[in-house]
Amino acid sequence: QVQLVESGGGLVQAGGSLRLSCAASGRTFSSYAMGWFRQAPGKEREFVAATSWSGSATTYTDSVKGRFTISRDNAKNTVYLQIYSLKPEDTAVYYCAAKTGGYSAYYSRYDYWGQGTQVTVSS
Repeated sequence: QVQLVESGGGLVQAGGSLRLSCAASGRTFSSYAMGWFRQAPGKEREFVAATSWSGSATTYTDSVKGRFTISRDNAKNTVYLQIYSLKPEDTAVYYCAAKTGGYSAYYSRYDYWGQGTQVTVSS
């Protein structure tokens, strides 16, 4: 069982930066692949980024490549999403998720979810 708690969201101006954090409970955090997803109002949840259990492998959706960086610190049971050059279209609730095995871009393959943190980007 893994419990996930996101933090770091907020209201920022376009072009600004944020770092989202996702703190996990449990002693087996390092055995889980981690992902970040987001959901804007009226839209489906979409994949943003994911990382392997070690952090050595990462993947991103095309729209965030070069602006978002996913990383993890297994000693702190935390995964991060560093966001640069925020755009209004990045406005969404951001969720972290955990799964056993390799990372995935499909939300249905994740076993555990956090409650989400709101990111709002003003133009």
